[in-house]
Formats: sequence, C-alpha cells, structure tokens
Amino acid sequence: MTFNPDAQVDSSKASKTGRNTAIGVGGGGVVVLALLVVSQLLGVDLTGLAPALTGGDQSQQQGTDGGVDNCTTGQQANENVECRMAAAALVIDTYWAKELPELGSQYHSPGFTLFSGSTDTGCGAASSATGPFYCPQDETIYLDTSFYQELQDRFGSSGGPLAQMYVLAHEWGHHIQNITDINKNLNLQDTGPASDSVRLELQADCFAGAWVAAASTELDANGQPFLQPITQAQINDALSAASAVGDDHISEVTGTAVRPDTWTHGSSNQRQHWFIAGTSGGPNACNTFQVSGPDL
Repeated sequence: MTFNPDAQVDSSKASKTGRNTAIGVGGGGVVVLALLVVSQLLGVDLTGLAPALTGGDQSQQQGTDGGVDNCTTGQQANENVECRMAAAALVIDTYWAKELPELGSQYHSPGFTLFSGSTDTGCGAASSATGPFYCPQDETIYLDTSFYQELQDRFGSSGGPLAQMYVLAHEWGHHIQNITDINKNLNLQDTGPASDSVRLELQADCFAGAWVAAASTELDANGQPFLQPITQAQINDALSAASAVGDDHISEVTGTAVRPDTWTHGSSNQRQHWFIAGTSGGPNACNTFQVSGPDL
C-alpha cells in the first residue's frame, strides 16, 4: 500500500525510545542469537540473561524519548519505514475514531512506541526478540522495525509496505479488543486451534483486514486520500506476512514439531482466512468467538 506523495502526514501518533545493545567480540553474539531463538519459541524474552552468560560483554546505550523526524508527507512515508509506521498509525487511528462509535463503542487512541534494541513497558521489559506487541496495562503498541527484516529473512514473508502495516493494524486490533472489553473473561491460558487465545489473535487479523479495505478512503487535512487504492499484489504481501506468523509455519521454520494443541495465534491458513474476512466484510465480520469447525 502506497501513500500519496503529496498527502499531509505527521508523526504525532508515534514516539521513539529504547536502548541499543552492543555485543562484544567473541561468544557473546552467539549466545544472544540463541536466546533470541528460544525467546521466540517460548514467548518469553530471555535476552536479559545474556550478560550473565557472556561474562558481561554487552553494553547498552539508553535512547531518549522523541518523535520521528522528517515525516510530514506521503513521499517521506514511502521512503522511510519509521515515517511509514507513524503515518500508518495516523490513518489507522483516523479509521477507528470514526468506525468504533458506529459500532456502538467509545474510542480513544493507544500509545505507539517505536523502539530499538530494548525498552521498558507497562507489561515489563521488552526487546527486539519479543516482537511487536500491544500492552493492555499502558494501552501502548511497541514495535522494533527490525522485526520486518526478520519476517522476510527468517520466516519467508514477501515483505512490502502493506505487510508492515498489517502488523501494526493487527496490534491496533488488540487495542480495540481491550477498550471494548472483548478480551475480558477469556481463558487465555488455554491453547489450540479453537482456543480463546487463538480466537483473539484471529479477530485482530480480521480487524486489520477491515482497516486495509477502508484505508484508501481516509482523507488528510486537505481532503486528499492518505493512501492510493490497494492492489492485489499488495494484498498478497499482507497475506504472506499473515502466513509467516502462523503457529504451524513458525514451528516448521524453527525445526520443531507442528503441534496444534500448543497454538496460541492460529495457523497460517486461519490467519489468512480472517484477514480476508475483514477486507470483505469489515469489523462486523470479525466475531471469531461465534464460529466453529472449518469456519474458524
């Protein structure tokens, strides 16, 4: 999905923070890479153990809170990934600010923090190994854009701007679930293809698809669409990203057995199915908690 070059955007919906970690020469880099892999498999960030395991051969530089520089036009969003994320946040926020009241709920914006290396959140410390996530405690989305390269290089996503925006729109979907109490009274300890945790993730995929379908109709302050009409090739990029983060695909890539009973996010097919459901039917098509069998 491409921004109109002359569209008026800003970075007000995004902040930047984080600590950049420098790895010393020797075995430390290998240990950190191993911890990254294990963190992704377990869903727990273990990279904080690296100093103890490497003899303290890491140094960290604390970043300062700030915004995204040089991010005022659609052209800049097309050229720079951080500006693209800030501009996409503006468009996603604009969409839900209008859409959610029409669905009968009040809307307020989440926080959105771009970080590099690691950062502190309302849900605890996070690093690049954690991956993009939404923290309900502080109602903030956290994203390290280096994740997008890993999504391509390691997990086989085709990449592309809409693949990146899909990830952000999915996390925004978790904010919608949080402020509308969809995520309340669920059994998120359960796992499996039909578990509450999988249904919650698939609904966020569906909400992302709903935004994608409407994104090119959102207008900037001058009445110009932020984004150009979507193409099938761009939809395919988003579907590739959805497939890349399917539980079954992650197992295959990491060399572990595919065990549906352990799934927490859904299979590649499930994630693609519900993204398309959102693009076809909008948010009203996204009640993943009222379907069963092959429809899930």
